[in-house]
Amino acid sequence: MENVTRPLPFSAFEWLLSGRYLRARRKEGFISVIAGFSFLGIMLGVATLIIVMAVMNGFRKELIDKIVGMNGHLAVQPLESPLTDWQDVAARIGQVSGVKLVVPVVDGPALASSAQTASGVLIRGIRADDLNKLASVASNIRDGSLEAFQQGEGVAIGRRLAEQLSLRAGDPITLVAPGENLTSKAVTPRMKPYKVAAVFSTDMSEYDSVMVFLPLAEAQAYFNRANDVSAIEIFLEARPDRVDDFRKPVADAAARPVYLVDWRRRTSAFFAALQVERNVMFLILTLIVLVAALNIVSGLIMLVKDKGSDIAILRTVGASRGSIMRVFLIAGAAIGVVGTLTGLLVGMLVCVNIEKIRQFLSWITNTELFPPKLYFLSKMPAEIDFGETAAVVAMALTLSFLATLYPSWRAARLDPVEAFRYG
Repeated sequence: MENVTRPLPFSAFEWLLSGRYLRARRKEGFISVIAGFSFLGIMLGVATLIIVMAVMNGFRKELIDKIVGMNGHLAVQPLESPLTDWQDVAARIGQVSGVKLVVPVVDGPALASSAQTASGVLIRGIRADDLNKLASVASNIRDGSLEAFQQGEGVAIGRRLAEQLSLRAGDPITLVAPGENLTSKAVTPRMKPYKVAAVFSTDMSEYDSVMVFLPLAEAQAYFNRANDVSAIEIFLEARPDRVDDFRKPVADAAARPVYLVDWRRRTSAFFAALQVERNVMFLILTLIVLVAALNIVSGLIMLVKDKGSDIAILRTVGASRGSIMRVFLIAGAAIGVVGTLTGLLVGMLVCVNIEKIRQFLSWITNTELFPPKLYFLSKMPAEIDFGETAAVVAMALTLSFLATLYPSWRAARLDPVEAFRYG
């Protein structure tokens, strides 16, 4: 009896047969309808997951940059006694390794009014040199300049606040704050007119609509502070996530009782909600990929049932069970691999052009998608995390491969006699 030479695993014969099985009959087009829907499901699932994760990462990064760019990584607040020695404390903290900028500030709420309307604001007193070093403000002046601010003769306000009050650089603005001198009837308010020296835009509506910068000395006088400050903002050279490394050195350099608040504490509720939303979106979108993988299972099972006679003939002429199993493994995996790679390409292209797509959809629908008042940002960001993207691709490929195992095993276990009898 002669030895039968069988093809090697994953030989050209198996690849050719898998390709023929993926093709539909002429009346159904080039590729089978089931394989086409499975391909679209994998592609859309992977692309959507990559896009959503990139947008969530972009939101987080932009928000951190805006928040840290305006408020600093750490804030030193006084304990037991006011920060009347703020100059010495700021000088000592500025010598700590890794500290980029130390900014003493005076904060307080007020009402800003113009000839047309009024709006609640947050006044921040800051030294002119420090304001010039805040790139989020100094590099984004939309109207006027900071020269008058440096001379202590004007204020800098956000772009959205300027729009609400119908103000431009050079226009007068009146600031009203509760006073401390009580009369028998009411609290005497403090009112003082200023000139708008500059209008800035941080692209974050929460700041652009409420922030008013005053020269530090003027803010101290306006709020009746005895040469002290509300806090000392500290900007670090390190990444925001490393802020814990600087808590002890900064506390030691302060050399007095202080309370340290980092950017995470200030926005803990907001970023916690953002993280929960991100995790939930990941789980929901992963289900899309899982459903698409199940489409591969159903498609291959139907393909095995339809090709029962072909499998019986192949087994009769000497094809092994392993060869039959590999044929359907290749067919199912091809759908998953091509769909995943196409989804990766589509996702990357959308992420790169996400803002142009948003503008186009806004123009088509004549609506404002992602309004800044709700999402804090004036444009849609997308930050691609290549490690996260690789994990999405690996997950999709793994699910696609696992989806082919049962149908392929079932094809390999098919009895040729039963197939001929009922085929």
